[in-house]
Order: sequence, then structure tokens, then C-alpha cells
Amino acid sequence: MAEEPRDQELVRRYLEGERDAFAELVRRHERRVYNLALRMTGREEDARDATQDAFLIALRKLSSFRGDAAFTTWMHRVTVNACYDLLRKRRRAPLADEAHEPEAGPPAPDHADAAAESIDVQRALLRVSAEFRAVLVLHDVQDVSHEEIAEILNIPIGTVKSRLHRGRVALARAMGIPGRERPGIPRSSDGTVQA
Repeated sequence: MAEEPRDQELVRRYLEGERDAFAELVRRHERRVYNLALRMTGREEDARDATQDAFLIALRKLSSFRGDAAFTTWMHRVTVNACYDLLRKRRRAPLADEAHEPEAGPPAPDHADAAAESIDVQRALLRVSAEFRAVLVLHDVQDVSHEEIAEILNIPIGTVKSRLHRGRVALARAMGIPGRERPGIPRSSDGTVQA
């Protein structure tokens, strides 16, 4: 059995004119891209739109992929940016159904489904600002390392860690978990600050 080509090899083949190479890249990465987009946008329809936009952008900009980072890292960056664009558009043009609740979860399972099955978590995640949500989803849902997130979002590792911490605090607050107003301060079971 022949070994599957690496992503960089598929990029090279596509740029040399082999159109099926890009289709293989989409097949390999579409589930992960969709799951990231769903958690960033909170709606299946928006996730599908952001996924499509991400792959269209990737197709147009594939020649800019230098291979310095993994293709997955580059594709995450493209996806997060597509989600930011969609969320900005949504903010400027509110939908008629603003009371629409986020949909329960992706049809395609990933390793984070057990943690994300609760609709309460989805609702709370959508109340976290997009910059914190991106770091939370990449790190806590998709198990992306701090270093790779820094590369994806083009921010320092310290900023990744700060956004992750602040995002977790914001998520806990959005979920109504008590005692997280001041992170890092130990509290007793009755919520009072411990000395």
C-alpha cells in the first residue's frame, strides 16, 4: 500500500496543476475546519459558510503557503479569519431571528464532543468575545498547543496564555459558575476568599 502524500506535497502538486490535490486537502481537513467554525460561530449555517469561505480563501492564497508551518496551522489561521469576518458581518447586519439559539453541535464527531454536548456550554461560549473564543476553541476543544495557536493567530505565546486564562474566566462567568470573578484567588466552599 502506497503512503499518502503529506499536505505540503499536495500543495506543491496543486500549484503544479494537479487539481485533485486540493480536493484531497479539503477531504483531509474539512471536518476539523467545520468543527472550529461551528464553535466560533455557534450556528451550523454560519459554520458551513465560514468553512466554505475558508477553503475558497485557501484555494486563492495557496501559493502564499510557504511551508514554514504545518498546513493544518495555516488552515486554522485562514478559518479563524473567515470566522472573524463572518462574525463582523453578523454584528453589522443583525439577523431577523436574533433570539435564535445555537445548534446543539456538529454532525461529525470529534474528540471534544463529550465536553461540548451541553447546549449551555455552546450558549456560554458564544457570550465570550471572539478573540478569547478563538483561543479557547483551538486549545481546549481542538488540543492545539500554545505555540501553534500563537502562530495561527499571529500573537505572542504570552498573549495566547493570557487570552486562554481570561477566556476561561469569561466562560465560567457566562455559565454562572460562582467564585471566578477574580481568577487565581483561592475561595472556600461558601465563596469567601481564603487567606
